[in-house]
Amino acid sequence: MKKNVVKFATEFKHFIARGNVIDLAVGVVVGTAFTAIVNSLVKDVIMPFVGWLIGGMDFSQFVWTLPVKGADVEPVQIMYGNFINQVINFLILAFVVFLFIKLLGTMKRKEEEKPAEPEKPSEEVQLLTEIRDLLKK
Repeated sequence: MKKNVVKFATEFKHFIARGNVIDLAVGVVVGTAFTAIVNSLVKDVIMPFVGWLIGGMDFSQFVWTLPVKGADVEPVQIMYGNFINQVINFLILAFVVFLFIKLLGTMKRKEEEKPAEPEKPSEEVQLLTEIRDLLKK
């Protein structure tokens, strides 16, 4: 039983130490932080500007209230303005991810386009070349 636990722990250690898992963890942390930045950009910069352009409207306040029969029941509100904010947030986030992927693709292509260094001839070829050169003399 103890041997199985040690084996399991060792396998888990190797799994965690692999680059892919660590890269994924870093990506999640950076992505979470980046999402906060995009949320702030949309909420604090873009939406107030868009609201100013269309006459001072605040999209987050757009609400559709459904009529309710009976005085003791709270009216149902559909907050479609917040939905509009979230759609804009998503579009900006998707656009930035798209630009990042394009940038990575461009960098990868430039790296692939670099002329490959000619391979050094093998030891056998070098010896044969030396023999040939000696025979020519």
